[in-house]
Amino acid sequence: MDIARYSKLISPKDTGHNEHREARLIERCPPGHEGKRLVDEPAIILDASGAIIAWYLPDALTDTTQKEIKEATDLLAPSLEKSVRADGNWRTKQRLFNRGSEDVGATPGCINLSLAWFQQGHENVSDPEVSASLKGPSCENILKAIARPAAIVSAALRVMHPEQYWAGLRTLSNLGNIAVSKDLPQMPEALQYWASVFNTLSIISNRETPHH
Repeated sequence: MDIARYSKLISPKDTGHNEHREARLIERCPPGHEGKRLVDEPAIILDASGAIIAWYLPDALTDTTQKEIKEATDLLAPSLEKSVRADGNWRTKQRLFNRGSEDVGATPGCINLSLAWFQQGHENVSDPEVSASLKGPSCENILKAIARPAAIVSAALRVMHPEQYWAGLRTLSNLGNIAVSKDLPQMPEALQYWASVFNTLSIISNRETPHH
Protein backbone atom coordinates (compact mmCIF):
# COMPACT_ATOMS: atom_id res chain seq x y z
CA MET A 1 0.00 0.00 0.00
CA ASP A 2 1.17 3.51 -0.82
CA ILE A 3 0.34 5.33 2.41
CA ALA A 4 0.85 8.81 0.91
CA ARG A 5 -1.69 8.07 -1.84
CA TYR A 6 -4.07 6.44 0.64
CA SER A 7 -3.96 9.47 2.97
CA LYS A 8 -5.00 11.73 0.07
CA LEU A 9 -8.00 9.52 -0.74
CA ILE A 10 -9.53 9.39 2.75
CA SER A 11 -11.38 12.20 4.48
CA PRO A 12 -12.63 13.02 8.01
CA LYS A 13 -15.99 11.54 6.95
CA ASP A 14 -14.48 8.05 6.59
CA THR A 15 -15.43 6.06 9.69
CA GLY A 16 -14.27 2.63 8.54
CA HIS A 17 -17.84 1.26 8.76
CA ASN A 18 -18.88 1.74 5.12
CA GLU A 19 -18.02 -1.63 3.55
CA HIS A 20 -18.44 -0.41 -0.04
CA ARG A 21 -16.21 2.58 0.62
CA GLU A 22 -13.56 0.44 2.32
CA ALA A 23 -13.58 -2.03 -0.57
CA ARG A 24 -13.04 0.83 -3.03
CA LEU A 25 -10.11 2.14 -0.99
CA ILE A 26 -8.49 -1.30 -0.87
CA GLU A 27 -9.00 -1.65 -4.64
CA ARG A 28 -7.25 1.66 -5.30
CA CYS A 29 -4.53 1.08 -2.67
CA PRO A 30 -4.05 -2.69 -2.47
CA PRO A 31 -1.95 -4.23 0.33
CA GLY A 32 1.38 -5.80 -0.54
CA HIS A 33 0.29 -9.33 0.38
CA GLU A 34 -2.75 -11.56 0.31
CA GLY A 35 -4.84 -12.29 3.40
CA LYS A 36 -3.72 -11.78 6.98
CA ARG A 37 -0.39 -12.41 8.64
CA LEU A 38 0.28 -13.07 12.31
CA VAL A 39 3.17 -11.05 13.71
CA ASP A 40 4.31 -12.07 17.20
CA GLU A 41 7.72 -10.44 17.44
CA PRO A 42 9.03 -6.85 17.20
CA ALA A 43 8.61 -5.56 13.67
CA ILE A 44 8.17 -2.51 11.48
CA ILE A 45 5.54 -2.24 8.75
CA LEU A 46 6.53 -0.58 5.48
CA ASP A 47 4.38 0.80 2.70
CA ALA A 48 5.03 0.30 -1.02
CA SER A 49 7.62 3.10 -1.07
CA GLY A 50 9.55 1.74 1.90
CA ALA A 51 8.25 4.33 4.36
CA ILE A 52 7.68 3.08 7.91
CA ILE A 53 3.98 3.34 8.76
CA ALA A 54 3.90 1.38 12.03
CA TRP A 55 6.18 -0.04 14.71
CA TYR A 56 5.08 -3.19 16.53
CA LEU A 57 6.76 -3.59 19.92
CA PRO A 58 5.07 -6.34 21.96
CA ASP A 59 5.84 -6.31 25.69
CA ALA A 60 7.58 -2.94 25.46
CA LEU A 61 5.71 -1.97 28.62
CA THR A 62 6.55 -4.60 31.22
CA ASP A 63 4.24 -5.55 34.08
CA THR A 64 6.35 -3.36 36.37
CA THR A 65 5.97 -0.35 34.11
CA GLN A 66 2.23 -0.91 33.76
CA LYS A 67 1.98 -1.04 37.56
CA GLU A 68 3.82 2.30 37.76
CA ILE A 69 1.39 3.82 35.26
CA LYS A 70 -1.56 2.56 37.34
CA GLU A 71 -0.07 4.05 40.52
CA ALA A 72 0.55 7.37 38.78
CA THR A 73 -3.05 7.41 37.55
CA ASP A 74 -4.23 6.89 41.12
CA LEU A 75 -2.33 10.04 42.15
CA LEU A 76 -4.30 11.93 39.50
CA ALA A 77 -7.68 10.63 40.67
CA PRO A 78 -8.85 13.97 42.20
CA SER A 79 -8.10 15.89 39.00
CA LEU A 80 -9.63 13.19 36.80
CA GLU A 81 -12.82 13.16 38.84
CA LYS A 82 -13.19 16.96 38.66
CA SER A 83 -12.75 16.95 34.88
CA VAL A 84 -15.99 15.07 34.11
CA ARG A 85 -18.98 17.38 33.62
CA ALA A 86 -22.59 16.87 32.61
CA ASP A 87 -22.32 19.87 30.25
CA GLY A 88 -18.73 19.22 29.21
CA ASN A 89 -17.38 19.16 25.66
CA TRP A 90 -16.77 15.92 23.76
CA ARG A 91 -13.62 15.34 25.81
CA THR A 92 -15.23 15.65 29.25
CA LYS A 93 -18.94 14.93 28.71
CA GLN A 94 -20.22 12.74 31.54
CA ARG A 95 -22.16 10.22 29.42
CA LEU A 96 -18.95 9.10 27.68
CA PHE A 97 -17.29 7.86 30.87
CA ASN A 98 -17.59 4.43 32.44
CA ARG A 99 -19.34 4.89 35.79
CA GLY A 100 -21.43 1.71 35.80
CA SER A 101 -19.96 0.34 39.02
CA GLU A 102 -17.54 1.24 41.77
CA ASP A 103 -14.92 -1.17 40.42
CA VAL A 104 -14.20 0.30 36.98
CA GLY A 105 -10.41 0.45 37.33
CA ALA A 106 -8.81 3.87 37.06
CA THR A 107 -10.87 6.94 37.93
CA PRO A 108 -12.76 8.15 34.82
CA GLY A 109 -11.67 11.54 33.50
CA CYS A 110 -9.72 13.50 30.90
CA ILE A 111 -6.94 15.90 31.89
CA ASN A 112 -3.75 17.41 30.53
CA LEU A 113 -0.37 17.62 32.21
CA SER A 114 1.65 20.39 30.62
CA LEU A 115 4.69 22.49 31.37
CA ALA A 116 3.44 25.34 29.19
CA TRP A 117 -0.31 25.79 28.89
CA PHE A 118 -2.19 28.79 27.50
CA GLN A 119 -5.49 29.65 29.14
CA GLN A 120 -8.42 28.62 26.97
CA GLY A 121 -10.73 31.38 25.81
CA HIS A 122 -8.00 34.03 26.08
CA GLU A 123 -5.73 35.56 23.50
CA ASN A 124 -2.25 34.12 23.83
CA VAL A 125 -0.63 37.42 24.77
CA SER A 126 0.53 36.32 28.23
CA ASP A 127 3.17 33.79 29.16
CA PRO A 128 2.16 30.10 29.30
CA GLU A 129 1.58 28.49 32.67
CA VAL A 130 1.95 25.06 34.20
CA SER A 131 -1.38 23.24 33.69
CA ALA A 132 -3.85 23.18 36.58
CA SER A 133 -3.24 19.48 37.26
CA LEU A 134 0.41 20.25 38.12
CA LYS A 135 -0.19 23.32 40.28
CA GLY A 136 -1.04 21.40 43.44
CA PRO A 137 1.24 20.01 46.13
CA SER A 138 1.32 16.59 44.40
CA CYS A 139 3.17 17.91 41.32
CA GLU A 140 6.56 16.46 42.26
CA ASN A 141 5.12 13.07 43.22
CA ILE A 142 3.09 12.86 40.00
CA LEU A 143 6.04 13.68 37.77
CA LYS A 144 8.31 11.25 39.60
CA ALA A 145 5.65 8.53 39.25
CA ILE A 146 5.47 8.92 35.45
CA ALA A 147 9.21 9.42 34.94
CA ARG A 148 10.07 5.94 33.65
CA PRO A 149 7.09 5.56 31.27
CA ALA A 150 7.84 9.07 29.97
CA ALA A 151 11.50 8.18 29.44
CA ILE A 152 10.54 4.99 27.55
CA VAL A 153 8.32 6.99 25.17
CA SER A 154 11.09 9.55 24.69
CA ALA A 155 13.64 6.82 23.91
CA ALA A 156 11.24 5.33 21.35
CA LEU A 157 10.86 8.73 19.68
CA ARG A 158 14.66 9.08 19.56
CA VAL A 159 14.77 5.95 17.37
CA MET A 160 11.57 6.46 15.37
CA HIS A 161 11.73 10.20 14.67
CA PRO A 162 15.10 11.70 15.69
CA GLU A 163 14.33 15.12 14.20
CA GLN A 164 11.24 15.51 16.38
CA TYR A 165 13.15 14.21 19.39
CA TRP A 166 15.88 16.83 19.14
CA ALA A 167 13.33 19.55 18.39
CA GLY A 168 11.53 18.57 21.59
CA LEU A 169 14.73 18.80 23.64
CA ARG A 170 15.50 22.24 22.21
CA THR A 171 11.98 23.36 23.10
CA LEU A 172 12.34 22.18 26.69
CA SER A 173 15.74 23.87 26.98
CA ASN A 174 14.36 27.17 25.67
CA LEU A 175 11.34 26.84 27.95
CA GLY A 176 13.64 26.41 30.93
CA ASN A 177 15.58 29.55 30.05
CA ILE A 178 12.37 31.56 29.66
CA ALA A 179 10.92 30.18 32.90
CA VAL A 180 13.99 31.33 34.85
CA SER A 181 14.43 34.70 33.13
CA LYS A 182 10.75 35.62 33.54
CA ASP A 183 10.38 33.94 36.93
CA LEU A 184 7.34 31.95 35.76
CA PRO A 185 5.65 30.33 38.78
CA GLN A 186 6.18 26.58 39.30
CA MET A 187 7.58 25.98 35.81
CA PRO A 188 11.27 25.67 36.81
CA GLU A 189 10.33 23.24 39.58
CA ALA A 190 8.18 21.14 37.23
CA LEU A 191 10.97 21.05 34.65
CA GLN A 192 13.30 19.43 37.18
CA TYR A 193 11.15 16.29 37.24
CA TRP A 194 9.72 16.33 33.70
CA ALA A 195 11.15 13.21 31.99
CA SER A 196 9.35 13.41 28.63
CA VAL A 197 10.62 15.01 25.45
CA PHE A 198 7.02 16.13 24.83
CA ASN A 199 5.76 19.19 26.70
CA THR A 200 2.20 17.94 27.20
CA LEU A 201 0.64 14.65 28.27
CA SER A 202 -3.09 13.98 27.79
CA ILE A 203 -4.63 11.38 30.07
CA ILE A 204 -7.93 9.80 28.99
CA SER A 205 -9.26 7.30 31.50
CA ASN A 206 -12.24 4.95 31.16
CA ARG A 207 -13.88 6.91 28.37
CA GLU A 208 -15.65 6.02 25.14
CA THR A 209 -14.11 8.04 22.32
CA PRO A 210 -16.56 9.28 19.67
CA HIS A 211 -15.55 9.38 16.01
CA HIS A 212 -13.57 12.53 15.28
